[in-house]
Amino acid sequence: MAPGTAGSALAVLILWLVPFSRAGVFLFLIAVTLVGTWAAHRAERLLGGLKDPGAIVIDEVAGMTVAVAPFAPTLPVLAVGFVLFRIFDVTKPFPARSSQHAPGGIGIMVDDLIAGLYALIVIVIGRAVFAWP
Repeated sequence: MAPGTAGSALAVLILWLVPFSRAGVFLFLIAVTLVGTWAAHRAERLLGGLKDPGAIVIDEVAGMTVAVAPFAPTLPVLAVGFVLFRIFDVTKPFPARSSQHAPGGIGIMVDDLIAGLYALIVIVIGRAVFAWP
């Protein structure tokens, strides 16, 4: 769990410090996802076929970015997105857990993208119902 938390925190730091435009965040997400899928596939093979090794954290960067991409990167949004993303990344609700069985880099990346999507949905609902964050 520690490498995943570190990768998620790295994404928060990038999103907080880099002055992305809204389009820039989505381009960053696409680039991280495409490059991450390729790199994760190669790294998995180099690490002896170990499925989703902890050393690979680019998937957390992509998933965390999904969680907060549509919103201004304020500290409350990033903090709530971080906590929710980590909860969904660790618990892996359907279909995240089963998606890990996809081969190579796709299997490494897709469960975190799904976790990010779940976090995004909760943030959208929270903002609509409770006006947070």
